[in-house]
Amino acid sequence: MAERVINDLEVSLNSVRYRLAEPIKPVLINQFAPKVAQGEVGSDHLLRRSIVKWTSGQGGIGIDRMNETTLRNYGNRVWYSNAWLRQDGAFVLPPLTTTTAASGGSGIFTVGAIGELSDLIYAAFGTTVREYSSFADSWTSRATLPAEATDALTFRLGGTVYLDFASTGGHSYSSNGTSWTDDTTDTQFLAFWDDRLWGISSTGQLWYSLVIGTEVNDAQLPLPNSSVTDLFVASDAQGEQILYAATKVGLWAHDADNSRFVQTRVTFPFHNEGGQGSFNWRDSIYIPAGLALYQYTPGSTAILRTVGPDRDDGMPKERRGTIVHTNGTHNDLVMLLDSTSAAANDFNVFVTDSVNDAQVIDPDVGVPTLVAWDSRGWQVLWESATNTEAATVSHVSFAHSGYRLWWGHNRLVNYMDLPVDIINPNEQTDFNYASSAVIDWPFFQVGQENTGLALRVRAETADCSSTETIQIQYATNFDDSSFTTLGTITSDGITTYEFPDSTTPTGTQFRSIRFRANLARGTNSLLSPTLIALTFEWRKKLAAQYGWQVSIDLSGAYGGNSVQAQRSALVTATASATLLEFTYREDTGNTRNYYVDVVDQTGLEYTGRNETGVAALTLAEI
Repeated sequence: MAERVINDLEVSLNSVRYRLAEPIKPVLINQFAPKVAQGEVGSDHLLRRSIVKWTSGQGGIGIDRMNETTLRNYGNRVWYSNAWLRQDGAFVLPPLTTTTAASGGSGIFTVGAIGELSDLIYAAFGTTVREYSSFADSWTSRATLPAEATDALTFRLGGTVYLDFASTGGHSYSSNGTSWTDDTTDTQFLAFWDDRLWGISSTGQLWYSLVIGTEVNDAQLPLPNSSVTDLFVASDAQGEQILYAATKVGLWAHDADNSRFVQTRVTFPFHNEGGQGSFNWRDSIYIPAGLALYQYTPGSTAILRTVGPDRDDGMPKERRGTIVHTNGTHNDLVMLLDSTSAAANDFNVFVTDSVNDAQVIDPDVGVPTLVAWDSRGWQVLWESATNTEAATVSHVSFAHSGYRLWWGHNRLVNYMDLPVDIINPNEQTDFNYASSAVIDWPFFQVGQENTGLALRVRAETADCSSTETIQIQYATNFDDSSFTTLGTITSDGITTYEFPDSTTPTGTQFRSIRFRANLARGTNSLLSPTLIALTFEWRKKLAAQYGWQVSIDLSGAYGGNSVQAQRSALVTATASATLLEFTYREDTGNTRNYYVDVVDQTGLEYTGRNETGVAALTLAEI
């Protein structure tokens, strides 16, 4: 039964009553240790406030949650963003994406492959090869393939440059874009090596041509049909260029001297999209498997590691998907992610709207994206505005007088300009920006036993105006289904937002908090607002816990116990391995009965048979 105290200058400890020599002294004991710094101090050495400052996203996307400890490692990371993240101290809009005109055909025509010939782009819409005119923004039909395209390659053979589209019905090639030749040799993927055109069928049969249109069978993959997912050229362990076949179970190297395939160290469990979009970039081979990406660096000591956008906390669920195509650029390894529920060539992404008796896009279908990796981190270059049909294929080219990335999505072809060197968009006068972007920082946690109080956030901006704007929002407690808007910035400098608002800046309590910045521009694509830094000020506070300084009068018997018995009870309480019940109030609800530890005991006592004196205890909640 809980103890209660009704007498003045009396306490109960471990069910033993004691008389007090003086009133109790309560003290708040649950406090942080003082901040200690040597030498030059930083912005987070304020006694009552803590500061988190984000100035860079160069580490890329993929960190959903962080705390004060992990902030040291992930301070340049974001959870998700489609803004430009490559510059320190400058978050700006991403490159502008241009969507070309519709192909002009009727029916469902997925973009199966994109290639180039004589500085012109060609795309296979279904079984129709079409040529793009950048002046008219139109597509002109040039050929009909025997089946839907699976690959495209531009190469020089016998002194003539060809564009070749592969398909399960053969491969079709042209040297001028208007006259095409169909070859019935089953060809799923193409490559050029050793002055030969190479192709591989869906059954894993490799062939080569020294003369266009004449194929000679070579190695056969020792795998079931439909196992091969790509064919490309890269270095072997000795630095020599060889052919590789990517498959659904790993990477196979071509042994040209013996006309066979040899399995490499890159093996993985069966994955239906394993190896799809494999690519040789710089000194390594990159082999996708869904959203995972293996980096394989051949050599005397081969290196294999995972570097994909599925690392750390991955990507938001609506943007998770499959790597369908890969391209190397001067600055980045670029990957097209299909996040729809259907495969790249499947259009079963519709559901029936029974109310309107119509077929509509499935709302659970994801959002396709285009991501880029520069060996430091992943950034998003483009994302679909809506959950539309599959993203299928991409291609990097200097065609149409510009270094561009082209990709197929939603039955259309898009492109964006690419820099040929490392640039700072703020220092470019001809960099075209997308119309909007979002930056979601990780949820910042304060710890299980702590409570955070958001005080204010400061945004330092540049290049803002009434049309070039930055909106600042936040969400708390791991709930990012809705965000609270602090305001929209239209001018340069430092803008400060108080919590919850400037009228009553009492602070907003949180266990975790995430900030979001929405960047937008006006009609001029050469302008972008710049977020230089986002600074968050907050107070950390522990749950209140108390201690008590208790001075016990041992001048005589009390509560039915002699002085000697009281001293013995105090020794028992001090040595107790469990917490002790302590109170000094008459509280019928027992809300002021505390469970404490004796953390210190001093006092005064006489000698011999005189047991009287004073015992000074320090009690504390744990």
